[in-house]
Amino acid sequence: MTSTPQAAVVAALVVVGSFFLLVGTVGLLRLPNVYNRMHATSKATTLGTSSILLAATVYFGPQGAGLTSVVGIIFLFLTAPTGAHVISRAAQKMGVPFEEGVAWPGHAPDDETTDGDAPADGD
Repeated sequence: MTSTPQAAVVAALVVVGSFFLLVGTVGLLRLPNVYNRMHATSKATTLGTSSILLAATVYFGPQGAGLTSVVGIIFLFLTAPTGAHVISRAAQKMGVPFEEGVAWPGHAPDDETTDGDAPADGD
């Protein structure tokens, strides 16, 4: 049986997590390209899912399912940024363009190279 403050914390974490997941979903549907969509979904889903997993930890305690939730949070914080980076690099290698006037660091906005290396100083 849970106490009233514990139930309030669990409810607040679930509401916050649901909000971030909703924001990530809207970003996925509304943003214009793979780079923006990847950024919106990776950040929002990491925060949203972590909040809901933290609510499970508060509800179940530090043993059993609560410990599994903490491990899930750690795993999520290690894998979500890595996955987002891999997606953006794959899109860049495939030649998916940025928005007009935006370029990879070290490249001019009109530079069409996709090798990921900055042009040499003498070029």
